[in-house]
Amino acid sequence: MLDGLVSGSVALIAGAPPDLTLRLGLAMTMLQLGIGTVNDVVDAPADAGRKAGKPIPSGLVASRRAVILAGILFAGGASLALSVSPAIGGLAVIVVGIGLAYDLRLKGTAWSWLPFAIGIPILPVFGWLGATGGLVPAFAILLPAAVAAGAGLAIGNALVDVERDRAAGLSSVAIVLGPTRSAAVAAGLFGAVGLAATASALATNRPLLLVGALAIVGLVPVGASLAATSVASARRERAWQVEAIGTAALGTIWLALMIQGGLGA
Repeated sequence: MLDGLVSGSVALIAGAPPDLTLRLGLAMTMLQLGIGTVNDVVDAPADAGRKAGKPIPSGLVASRRAVILAGILFAGGASLALSVSPAIGGLAVIVVGIGLAYDLRLKGTAWSWLPFAIGIPILPVFGWLGATGGLVPAFAILLPAAVAAGAGLAIGNALVDVERDRAAGLSSVAIVLGPTRSAAVAAGLFGAVGLAATASALATNRPLLLVGALAIVGLVPVGASLAATSVASARRERAWQVEAIGTAALGTIWLALMIQGGLGA
C-alpha cells in the first residue's frame, strides 16, 4: 500500500489529474498486494509454528485461494496500468516479474536485496511516466539514490527475520553480513541517500527551512536501522516499517523540492 501511495504521490507532483493519480496509485497497490500474497504462499511452510499471526499458517486462508487472489490482483493492476498507456502496462509486467523473482527464487538467498534495489526506483518512474509520458532531469539523481534506498530496505527487511531464517535453514543478506554489520550497512545506505537529498536541495537554492526539514526526514530511516540491532524481532519489524515510511517520505518530498528548484524542465 505504501508503494502505491508513493507512485500516486509522484503522479500528483507531476501534475496528474485525480482520476489518473488514482489509477496509477491503485494499479501499483494491486501489483504489490499480489506480490505480497505470493510471498506469503511461498513462506507458509517456513512460517508454520513461527509466524502464527500470518493468515495462511494460521489456517485463516488456504494457499490455493491465496494463489487465485494473487492472479486477480495481478490482472487488475496490469489492466489499470495498461489503461494509462502501453508503457505503463509494460512497466507493470516488469514490476510483477521483479516481485516474483524475489518470491520464487531470490528470497532466502544472499541476493534477496537485488529485487528491492531494482524495484524501488520503479515506483517514482511509474508515477511520473504515467502522469507525463516522460521523465525529467531530477531522475538522474533520484534513481541512483532509490537503488541505494532499496538495498537498505532489503537489508532491514532481512534483519527482521534473521533468527527465523536461520531456524528454517534459509539464507539472506542479513545472515551473511550478521545483524550488527547489516544494520550498519543499511544505516550507511540511508545516510548516503539523505546526504544526496540535502545536498541537491541546497544546490537548487531551496529555502533553508525546507532543506533542514528534509535532512531531518532523512535521519528517520538511519535511526530506525541502527535501533533495530538492540530490539526483539517484533520490534525490528516496526523499525523496518519506520525505515520504509521514512524513505518514502524522503523521496517524495525530495522530488517535489527538486522540481520546484528547476530540475523538472
